[in-house]
Amino acid sequence: MALRRTEQPSGRGVLAGVLAAAALMAADGALAQAQGGRVIYCCDVGSQAVCGDILPPVCYGRAYREMNPSGTVRRIVPAPLTTEEIARRNALERERRAQEALRLKQLRMDEALLETYRSLQHLDERRDREIGALDKSIQILRQREAELIERQHELIEDASRAGEGNADPVIEENIRSLDGEIVAQRSVIDAKMRERSAILDRFDEDRQRYIELTSPASSAPQPGAR
Repeated sequence: MALRRTEQPSGRGVLAGVLAAAALMAADGALAQAQGGRVIYCCDVGSQAVCGDILPPVCYGRAYREMNPSGTVRRIVPAPLTTEEIARRNALERERRAQEALRLKQLRMDEALLETYRSLQHLDERRDREIGALDKSIQILRQREAELIERQHELIEDASRAGEGNADPVIEENIRSLDGEIVAQRSVIDAKMRERSAILDRFDEDRQRYIELTSPASSAPQPGAR
């Protein structure tokens, strides 16, 4: 049965109330010793405490206290979360996990960067080698493009000397074929130029990050450190 907090009696009943309370506390103490530790469950409903040997139904969905018979609070159980609170907690947890995943990813990238390059000079040398090899490839492609354009101009001149409508059909077909080859060649060159730009951007980012990681104020592991 739920226990409810009551006001102290006044007047001539004060002494009787004190004696009754003392007797009740003594009885509770003896009972708690006999039972090996009795637990009382209390929650607040408005300004009134509602208690019982089992959790009173009115306390369902509310915060409540677990106390021993002497009134000492052993544990406070918070009220269940609302739907909105659960959603907010879950959103915060997802954000925390996402941030932690990003942190670990950056840590792995930093470790790989420090293991790849022995020094800033080593990084610059690797960049120059990659760009140099790509520039040679682009140079060959541009040379091939120039040869195609020159060959097409020669065919156009041959066709123009024959006069309008008298050009050899084979020459005209070759001119059209060269148009397609020139367009394809320029497409390959454009792709190589985009690749070159991406390589420079990547090395610029790696260079800046390498400087940050190896600066005296950085707490990151130094190159070669284990």
